[in-house]
Amino acid sequence: MKSVELFAGAGGLGLGVGGAGFEHAAVVEIDRWACDTLAENTKWPLHGWDKGDVRKFDYTPLKGTVNLVTGGPPCQPFSMGGRHRAFLDPRDMFPEAARAVRELRPKAFIFENVKGLRRQAFSNYLEYIRLRLRHPDLTPREGEEWLTHLKRLEDYETSGANGGLLYNVVIRLLNAADYGVPQKRERVFIVGIRDDLAAAFHFPDATHSYDALMWSKWRSGEYWKRHGIAPVPNAREQSRAARLKVKPAELPWRTVRDALHDLPDPEFHPAVASKFADHRFISGARSYPGHTGSPLDEPAKTLKAGVHGVPGGENMLRRPDGTVRYFSERESARLQTFPDDFRFHGSWTETMRQLGNAVPVELAKVVAKAVREQIERTHEKSDSLQSLGQAAPGRKRSKRAIATGAGESAS
Repeated sequence: MKSVELFAGAGGLGLGVGGAGFEHAAVVEIDRWACDTLAENTKWPLHGWDKGDVRKFDYTPLKGTVNLVTGGPPCQPFSMGGRHRAFLDPRDMFPEAARAVRELRPKAFIFENVKGLRRQAFSNYLEYIRLRLRHPDLTPREGEEWLTHLKRLEDYETSGANGGLLYNVVIRLLNAADYGVPQKRERVFIVGIRDDLAAAFHFPDATHSYDALMWSKWRSGEYWKRHGIAPVPNAREQSRAARLKVKPAELPWRTVRDALHDLPDPEFHPAVASKFADHRFISGARSYPGHTGSPLDEPAKTLKAGVHGVPGGENMLRRPDGTVRYFSERESARLQTFPDDFRFHGSWTETMRQLGNAVPVELAKVVAKAVREQIERTHEKSDSLQSLGQAAPGRKRSKRAIATGAGESAS
Protein backbone atom coordinates (compact mmCIF):
# COMPACT_ATOMS: atom_id res chain seq x y z
CA MET A 1 0.00 0.00 0.00
CA LYS A 2 1.28 3.44 -0.93
CA SER A 3 1.47 6.41 1.42
CA VAL A 4 2.42 10.08 1.26
CA GLU A 5 4.13 11.65 4.28
CA LEU A 6 3.88 15.43 4.80
CA PHE A 7 5.85 17.50 7.34
CA ALA A 8 8.06 14.46 7.84
CA GLY A 9 10.56 15.99 10.29
CA ALA A 10 13.16 13.47 11.42
CA GLY A 11 10.95 10.58 10.33
CA GLY A 12 9.34 9.17 13.49
CA LEU A 13 5.86 8.98 11.99
CA GLY A 14 7.25 7.83 8.64
CA LEU A 15 9.24 5.00 10.23
CA GLY A 16 6.17 3.85 12.12
CA VAL A 17 4.00 3.96 9.01
CA GLY A 18 6.64 2.04 7.07
CA GLY A 19 6.87 -0.49 9.88
CA ALA A 20 3.11 -1.02 9.58
CA GLY A 21 3.55 -2.12 5.99
CA PHE A 22 3.06 1.04 3.92
CA GLU A 23 5.46 2.09 1.15
CA HIS A 24 6.18 5.81 0.88
CA ALA A 25 5.39 7.21 -2.55
CA ALA A 26 6.55 10.69 -1.49
CA VAL A 27 7.98 12.24 1.66
CA VAL A 28 7.87 16.03 1.99
CA GLU A 29 9.96 18.09 4.45
CA ILE A 30 11.32 21.63 4.23
CA ASP A 31 13.79 21.77 7.13
CA ARG A 32 17.39 21.42 6.01
CA TRP A 33 18.71 19.38 8.94
CA ALA A 34 15.70 17.07 9.02
CA CYS A 35 16.16 16.49 5.28
CA ASP A 36 19.82 15.58 5.85
CA THR A 37 18.73 13.16 8.58
CA LEU A 38 16.19 11.51 6.31
CA ALA A 39 18.60 11.36 3.37
CA GLU A 40 21.24 9.51 5.41
CA ASN A 41 18.91 7.05 7.08
CA THR A 42 16.27 6.20 4.50
CA LYS A 43 15.78 5.50 0.82
CA TRP A 44 12.44 7.27 0.78
CA PRO A 45 11.49 9.40 -2.25
CA LEU A 46 12.30 12.64 -0.42
CA HIS A 47 11.07 16.00 -1.66
CA GLY A 48 13.17 18.10 0.63
CA TRP A 49 14.43 21.52 1.55
CA ASP A 50 13.86 23.78 -1.47
CA LYS A 51 11.35 21.26 -2.90
CA GLY A 52 9.72 20.51 0.44
CA ASP A 53 7.25 23.39 0.72
CA VAL A 54 3.88 21.62 0.93
CA ARG A 55 2.14 24.82 -0.19
CA LYS A 56 3.77 24.38 -3.60
CA PHE A 57 3.74 20.59 -3.81
CA ASP A 58 2.09 19.11 -6.92
CA TYR A 59 0.14 15.93 -6.16
CA THR A 60 -0.90 15.32 -9.77
CA PRO A 61 1.59 12.48 -10.50
CA LEU A 62 0.42 10.62 -7.39
CA LYS A 63 -3.34 10.80 -7.90
CA GLY A 64 -5.08 7.44 -7.86
CA THR A 65 -2.10 5.61 -6.37
CA VAL A 66 -2.12 6.56 -2.68
CA ASN A 67 -3.92 4.67 0.09
CA LEU A 68 -2.79 6.77 3.06
CA VAL A 69 -1.78 10.37 3.74
CA THR A 70 0.08 11.07 6.98
CA GLY A 71 1.86 13.94 8.62
CA GLY A 72 2.45 16.16 11.59
CA PRO A 73 1.51 19.72 10.59
CA PRO A 74 3.79 22.17 12.43
CA CYS A 75 2.72 22.15 16.08
CA GLN A 76 4.10 25.50 17.25
CA PRO A 77 0.73 27.27 16.71
CA PHE A 78 -0.84 24.91 19.27
CA SER A 79 2.07 23.95 21.54
CA MET A 80 1.87 24.63 25.28
CA GLY A 81 5.40 26.01 24.99
CA GLY A 82 4.66 28.21 21.99
CA ARG A 83 2.80 31.45 21.44
CA HIS A 84 -0.62 29.81 21.04
CA ARG A 85 -1.63 31.72 17.89
CA ALA A 86 -3.26 28.73 16.12
CA PHE A 87 -5.00 29.87 12.91
CA LEU A 88 -3.35 33.31 13.19
CA ASP A 89 0.06 31.68 12.95
CA PRO A 90 1.45 31.44 9.40
CA ARG A 91 2.97 28.08 10.39
CA ASP A 92 -0.51 26.53 10.68
CA MET A 93 -0.44 23.91 7.92
CA PHE A 94 -3.70 22.09 8.54
CA PRO A 95 -5.23 23.76 5.43
CA GLU A 96 -2.45 22.13 3.41
CA ALA A 97 -3.20 18.77 5.02
CA ALA A 98 -6.81 19.17 3.85
CA ARG A 99 -5.60 20.01 0.33
CA ALA A 100 -3.53 16.82 0.20
CA VAL A 101 -6.56 14.76 1.21
CA ARG A 102 -8.79 16.51 -1.34
CA GLU A 103 -6.39 16.02 -4.22
CA LEU A 104 -5.13 12.52 -3.43
CA ARG A 105 -8.46 11.07 -2.17
CA PRO A 106 -6.70 8.39 -0.07
CA LYS A 107 -8.56 5.59 1.64
CA ALA A 108 -7.40 6.99 4.98
CA PHE A 109 -5.28 9.65 6.63
CA ILE A 110 -3.41 10.03 9.90
CA PHE A 111 -2.42 13.45 11.24
CA GLU A 112 -0.94 14.11 14.66
CA ASN A 113 -0.26 17.16 16.75
CA VAL A 114 0.50 18.34 20.27
CA LYS A 115 -1.82 18.00 23.24
CA GLY A 116 -2.36 21.78 23.19
CA LEU A 117 -4.55 21.40 20.12
CA ARG A 118 -7.32 20.22 22.46
CA ARG A 119 -7.17 23.28 24.72
CA GLN A 120 -10.44 25.11 25.24
CA ALA A 121 -9.09 28.20 23.50
CA PHE A 122 -8.70 26.18 20.29
CA SER A 123 -11.92 24.16 20.49
CA ASN A 124 -13.65 25.97 17.63
CA TYR A 125 -10.60 25.68 15.43
CA LEU A 126 -10.22 21.97 16.21
CA GLU A 127 -13.81 21.49 15.06
CA TYR A 128 -12.97 23.48 11.95
CA ILE A 129 -10.02 21.15 11.29
CA ARG A 130 -12.26 18.12 11.76
CA LEU A 131 -14.92 19.38 9.37
CA ARG A 132 -12.40 20.47 6.73
CA LEU A 133 -10.90 17.00 6.79
CA ARG A 134 -14.34 15.36 6.86
CA HIS A 135 -15.55 17.37 3.83
CA PRO A 136 -12.34 18.18 1.92
CA ASP A 137 -14.28 19.10 -1.26
CA LEU A 138 -15.99 21.99 0.53
CA THR A 139 -13.12 24.46 0.23
CA PRO A 140 -12.91 28.11 1.34
CA ARG A 141 -14.12 30.73 -1.10
CA GLU A 142 -11.72 33.43 -2.16
CA GLY A 143 -11.08 35.75 0.79
CA GLU A 144 -13.36 33.77 3.12
CA GLU A 145 -12.45 33.88 6.82
CA TRP A 146 -12.17 30.57 8.62
CA LEU A 147 -15.13 31.26 10.92
CA THR A 148 -17.38 31.94 7.94
CA HIS A 149 -16.12 28.78 6.29
CA LEU A 150 -16.79 26.89 9.54
CA LYS A 151 -20.43 28.01 9.42
CA ARG A 152 -20.80 26.72 5.87
CA LEU A 153 -19.21 23.42 6.90
CA GLU A 154 -21.60 23.16 9.86
CA ASP A 155 -24.57 23.90 7.60
CA TYR A 156 -23.44 21.21 5.19
CA GLU A 157 -22.77 18.71 7.98
CA THR A 158 -26.25 19.13 9.46
CA SER A 159 -28.27 19.58 6.25
CA GLY A 160 -28.46 15.94 5.30
CA ALA A 161 -26.49 16.51 2.10
CA ASN A 162 -24.65 13.39 0.98
CA GLY A 163 -22.38 14.48 -1.83
CA GLY A 164 -18.70 14.97 -2.38
CA LEU A 165 -15.68 13.32 -0.86
CA LEU A 166 -16.44 12.35 2.73
CA TYR A 167 -14.32 10.96 5.57
CA ASN A 168 -15.36 9.60 8.93
CA VAL A 169 -13.00 11.36 11.33
CA VAL A 170 -12.07 10.37 14.88
CA ILE A 171 -9.79 12.33 17.21
CA ARG A 172 -8.07 10.86 20.26
CA LEU A 173 -5.42 11.98 22.73
CA LEU A 174 -2.99 9.07 23.10
CA ASN A 175 -0.29 8.65 25.73
CA ALA A 176 2.74 6.98 24.18
CA ALA A 177 3.54 5.26 27.50
CA ASP A 178 0.31 3.27 27.15
CA TYR A 179 1.74 1.64 24.01
CA GLY A 180 5.19 0.63 25.23
CA VAL A 181 7.09 3.87 24.62
CA PRO A 182 9.35 4.76 27.61
CA GLN A 183 8.01 8.31 27.71
CA LYS A 184 4.85 10.01 28.99
CA ARG A 185 4.14 11.77 25.72
CA GLU A 186 0.57 12.78 24.88
CA ARG A 187 -0.22 13.49 21.24
CA VAL A 188 -3.48 14.21 19.43
CA PHE A 189 -4.14 11.79 16.56
CA ILE A 190 -6.68 12.60 13.86
CA VAL A 191 -7.65 9.58 11.77
CA GLY A 192 -9.99 9.71 8.81
CA ILE A 193 -11.43 6.72 6.95
CA ARG A 194 -13.07 7.34 3.59
CA ASP A 195 -16.82 6.89 3.89
CA ASP A 196 -17.12 4.28 1.13
CA LEU A 197 -15.01 1.84 3.15
CA ALA A 198 -17.12 -0.71 4.94
CA ALA A 199 -15.51 -1.61 8.28
CA ALA A 200 -15.58 0.52 11.44
CA PHE A 201 -12.43 1.99 13.00
CA HIS A 202 -11.42 2.65 16.58
CA PHE A 203 -8.07 3.45 18.11
CA PRO A 204 -6.08 0.48 19.45
CA ASP A 205 -6.50 -0.43 23.10
CA ALA A 206 -3.64 0.42 25.45
CA THR A 207 -1.14 -2.41 25.89
CA HIS A 208 0.80 -0.99 28.89
CA SER A 209 -0.26 0.75 32.11
CA TYR A 210 1.03 2.66 35.13
CA ASP A 211 -0.70 0.27 37.53
CA ALA A 212 1.08 -2.67 35.90
CA LEU A 213 4.38 -0.89 36.54
CA MET A 214 3.37 -0.34 40.17
CA TRP A 215 2.58 -4.05 40.51
CA SER A 216 5.89 -4.98 38.90
CA LYS A 217 7.80 -2.75 41.30
CA TRP A 218 6.02 -3.09 44.62
CA ARG A 219 3.94 -6.27 44.56
CA SER A 220 5.92 -8.82 42.54
CA GLY A 221 9.27 -7.02 42.67
CA GLU A 222 9.96 -8.26 39.12
CA TYR A 223 11.11 -4.81 37.96
CA TRP A 224 13.97 -4.60 40.45
CA LYS A 225 14.96 -8.25 39.98
CA ARG A 226 15.15 -7.76 36.22
CA HIS A 227 17.55 -4.86 36.64
CA GLY A 228 19.52 -6.57 39.39
CA ILE A 229 19.21 -3.68 41.87
CA ALA A 230 17.67 -3.06 45.26
CA PRO A 231 14.29 -1.27 45.27
CA VAL A 232 14.48 2.52 45.32
CA PRO A 233 11.94 3.65 47.97
CA ASN A 234 9.03 5.75 46.70
CA ALA A 235 6.20 6.34 49.19
CA ARG A 236 3.77 7.65 46.56
CA GLU A 237 4.18 4.61 44.33
CA GLN A 238 4.12 2.15 47.20
CA SER A 239 0.87 3.63 48.48
CA ARG A 240 -0.75 3.26 45.07
CA ALA A 241 0.52 -0.30 44.64
CA ALA A 242 -0.93 -1.25 48.02
CA ARG A 243 -4.42 -0.35 46.76
CA LEU A 244 -4.22 -2.73 43.78
CA LYS A 245 -6.36 -5.80 44.36
CA VAL A 246 -5.45 -7.84 41.29
CA LYS A 247 -2.57 -7.89 38.87
CA PRO A 248 -3.32 -5.58 35.90
CA ALA A 249 -3.78 -7.31 32.55
CA GLU A 250 -1.56 -4.85 30.67
CA LEU A 251 2.21 -4.86 30.46
CA PRO A 252 4.08 -2.41 32.73
CA TRP A 253 4.90 1.06 31.48
CA ARG A 254 8.51 1.07 30.26
CA THR A 255 10.86 3.30 32.23
CA VAL A 256 13.97 5.31 31.41
CA ARG A 257 16.03 2.55 33.03
CA ASP A 258 14.33 -0.04 30.81
CA ALA A 259 15.18 1.96 27.70
CA LEU A 260 18.77 2.84 28.60
CA HIS A 261 19.89 -0.18 30.66
CA ASP A 262 22.57 -1.26 28.19
CA LEU A 263 24.00 2.22 27.47
CA PRO A 264 26.95 3.36 29.63
CA ASP A 265 26.55 6.66 31.45
CA PRO A 266 28.42 9.19 29.25
CA GLU A 267 29.31 11.36 32.25
CA PHE A 268 31.08 8.64 34.24
CA HIS A 269 32.18 6.33 31.41
CA PRO A 270 32.93 8.61 28.43
CA ALA A 271 35.39 6.24 26.74
CA VAL A 272 32.92 3.35 26.67
CA ALA A 273 30.05 5.67 25.79
CA SER A 274 31.95 6.99 22.77
CA LYS A 275 31.60 3.57 21.14
CA PHE A 276 27.89 4.29 20.76
CA ALA A 277 26.86 6.73 18.03
CA ASP A 278 25.65 10.15 19.24
CA HIS A 279 26.17 9.21 22.88
CA ARG A 280 28.22 11.86 24.66
CA PHE A 281 27.98 13.88 27.85
CA ILE A 282 26.50 17.38 27.57
CA SER A 283 27.34 19.63 30.50
CA GLY A 284 25.26 22.41 32.02
CA ALA A 285 22.18 20.57 33.29
CA ARG A 286 20.68 21.95 36.48
CA SER A 287 17.57 21.33 38.50
CA TYR A 288 15.18 24.00 39.76
CA PRO A 289 11.44 24.16 40.57
CA GLY A 290 9.43 22.90 37.61
CA HIS A 291 12.55 21.52 35.90
CA THR A 292 13.61 18.47 37.86
CA GLY A 293 14.33 15.98 35.09
CA SER A 294 12.95 12.54 34.30
CA PRO A 295 13.27 9.97 37.12
CA LEU A 296 15.25 6.92 36.09
CA ASP A 297 12.58 4.46 37.21
CA GLU A 298 9.60 6.09 35.49
CA PRO A 299 8.81 6.76 31.84
CA ALA A 300 10.55 9.96 30.74
CA LYS A 301 8.76 13.26 30.75
CA THR A 302 7.82 14.51 27.30
CA LEU A 303 10.92 15.37 25.29
CA LYS A 304 10.50 18.88 23.93
CA ALA A 305 12.09 20.91 21.18
CA GLY A 306 11.73 24.26 22.94
CA VAL A 307 11.06 27.73 21.53
CA HIS A 308 14.38 29.16 22.73
CA GLY A 309 16.68 26.16 22.94
CA VAL A 310 16.29 22.88 24.81
CA PRO A 311 14.15 22.94 27.98
CA GLY A 312 16.31 21.46 30.72
CA GLY A 313 13.66 19.80 32.86
CA GLU A 314 12.05 17.73 30.17
CA ASN A 315 15.28 16.61 28.53
CA MET A 316 17.23 15.68 31.66
CA LEU A 317 17.80 12.40 33.47
CA ARG A 318 17.36 12.49 37.26
CA ARG A 319 19.19 9.75 39.09
CA PRO A 320 17.90 8.27 42.38
CA ASP A 321 20.49 10.36 44.29
CA GLY A 322 18.98 13.57 42.86
CA THR A 323 21.81 14.44 40.47
CA VAL A 324 20.87 15.37 36.93
CA ARG A 325 22.37 15.47 33.46
CA TYR A 326 21.09 16.01 29.95
CA PHE A 327 20.02 13.01 27.91
CA SER A 328 22.43 12.29 25.10
CA GLU A 329 21.16 12.26 21.54
CA ARG A 330 21.24 8.46 21.50
CA GLU A 331 19.35 8.22 24.78
CA SER A 332 16.74 10.66 23.50
CA ALA A 333 16.38 8.61 20.34
CA ARG A 334 15.84 5.51 22.49
CA LEU A 335 13.10 7.33 24.40
CA GLN A 336 11.44 8.12 21.05
CA THR A 337 11.94 4.47 19.97
CA PHE A 338 14.13 5.28 16.97
CA PRO A 339 16.46 2.41 15.97
CA ASP A 340 20.04 2.62 17.24
CA ASP A 341 21.50 2.88 13.74
CA PHE A 342 19.47 6.02 12.99
CA ARG A 343 21.81 9.02 12.85
CA PHE A 344 20.74 12.65 13.28
CA HIS A 345 22.27 15.64 11.51
CA GLY A 346 23.03 18.99 13.10
CA SER A 347 24.24 20.20 16.50
CA TRP A 348 23.01 18.72 19.78
CA THR A 349 20.42 21.49 20.07
CA GLU A 350 19.29 20.93 16.48
CA THR A 351 19.13 17.17 16.96
CA MET A 352 17.09 17.61 20.13
CA ARG A 353 14.74 19.88 18.21
CA GLN A 354 14.20 17.14 15.65
CA LEU A 355 13.66 14.56 18.38
CA GLY A 356 11.43 16.85 20.43
CA ASN A 357 9.16 17.38 17.43
CA ALA A 358 9.05 13.70 16.46
CA VAL A 359 6.31 11.14 16.89
CA PRO A 360 7.54 8.05 18.78
CA VAL A 361 8.16 5.42 16.13
CA GLU A 362 6.39 2.62 18.00
CA LEU A 363 3.29 4.72 18.71
CA ALA A 364 3.07 5.68 15.03
CA LYS A 365 3.40 2.02 14.08
CA VAL A 366 0.55 0.97 16.37
CA VAL A 367 -1.86 3.55 14.94
CA ALA A 368 -0.81 2.97 11.32
CA LYS A 369 -1.17 -0.79 11.72
CA ALA A 370 -4.75 -0.34 12.94
CA VAL A 371 -5.52 1.83 9.92
CA ARG A 372 -3.92 -0.69 7.55
CA GLU A 373 -6.03 -3.48 9.04
CA GLN A 374 -9.10 -1.34 8.44
CA ILE A 375 -8.21 -0.91 4.77
CA GLU A 376 -7.47 -4.61 4.37
CA ARG A 377 -10.83 -5.56 5.90
CA THR A 378 -12.46 -3.25 3.39
CA HIS A 379 -10.68 -5.00 0.52
CA GLU A 380 -12.03 -8.30 1.77
CA LYS A 381 -15.53 -6.86 1.99
CA SER A 382 -15.24 -5.35 -1.50
CA ASP A 383 -14.02 -8.64 -2.96
CA SER A 384 -16.90 -10.46 -1.30
CA LEU A 385 -19.46 -8.03 -2.72
CA GLN A 386 -18.02 -8.31 -6.19
CA SER A 387 -18.16 -12.09 -6.04
CA LEU A 388 -21.88 -11.75 -5.30
CA GLY A 389 -22.35 -9.34 -8.18
CA GLN A 390 -23.01 -6.36 -5.89
CA ALA A 391 -21.46 -2.91 -6.04
CA ALA A 392 -19.13 -1.86 -3.25
CA PRO A 393 -20.45 0.88 -0.97
CA GLY A 394 -20.11 4.38 -2.40
CA ARG A 395 -21.56 7.86 -2.33
CA LYS A 396 -23.24 9.82 -5.06
CA ARG A 397 -23.11 13.56 -5.28
CA SER A 398 -26.57 15.03 -4.71
CA LYS A 399 -28.10 18.18 -6.13
CA ARG A 400 -28.34 19.49 -2.61
CA ALA A 401 -24.60 18.95 -2.14
CA ILE A 402 -23.87 20.93 -5.27
CA ALA A 403 -26.12 23.77 -4.10
CA THR A 404 -24.44 23.78 -0.69
CA GLY A 405 -21.04 24.25 -2.25
CA ALA A 406 -19.24 20.89 -2.03
CA GLY A 407 -16.64 20.46 -4.69
CA GLU A 408 -15.88 24.14 -5.18
CA SER A 409 -12.40 24.84 -6.36
CA ALA A 410 -9.91 26.00 -3.77
CA SER A 411 -9.06 29.63 -3.50
